[in-house]
Amino acid sequence: MNTANIRFDEKGLIPAVVQDASTGEVLTVAYMNEESFKKSAETGETWFYSRSRQELWHKGETSGNTQKIVDMTLDCDGDSLVVRVKPAGPACHTGARSCFNEKVYESDDKAVGTQILSVLESLIAARDEERPEGAYTTYLFEEGVDKILKKVGEESAEVIIAAKNRDKEELKWETADLLYHTLVLLREQKLPLADVMGVLEERHNRPK
Repeated sequence: MNTANIRFDEKGLIPAVVQDASTGEVLTVAYMNEESFKKSAETGETWFYSRSRQELWHKGETSGNTQKIVDMTLDCDGDSLVVRVKPAGPACHTGARSCFNEKVYESDDKAVGTQILSVLESLIAARDEERPEGAYTTYLFEEGVDKILKKVGEESAEVIIAAKNRDKEELKWETADLLYHTLVLLREQKLPLADVMGVLEERHNRPK
């Protein structure tokens, strides 16, 4: 662990941009001092420095919403960090997955990223916990794993048919249905999407 290249500011702090390692979503921005940086590296979980309380704090110590560190990367000037994590729960004190929720500008040229999968996963989890009456996701969970598996099978077949027919419009919709039902299945099996994304990342990073 080398802190020689880190340029802490005049107050001994460095901003840390915390990012979901699986989706790339920015979860929060906090500050570290040298001690919290070292504790983060030693424990493998995020520790920050509270400027208001002027003390170290361990993310998730009371809430259980810890952040397991995948890696920490210093920028070219040495004065800010990107901390990629596997979150065990919401990053925001409001209970939201990310602290960045208020959109203040949006271009007409929107790019859809993998973040929507995490948003959908959170929504499915909420449906599972709350079971609102009349919701399709509630219906699937109440019917159980056999029904969910049947839907995954049906949607897989629909994807195959659309692809065989070279129907891109139909393929787009059927693939979306398959992804949704797969996320429901993962929730029923208590397997986080991050674990699946981690497998893909591991495969990607294997020596060629």
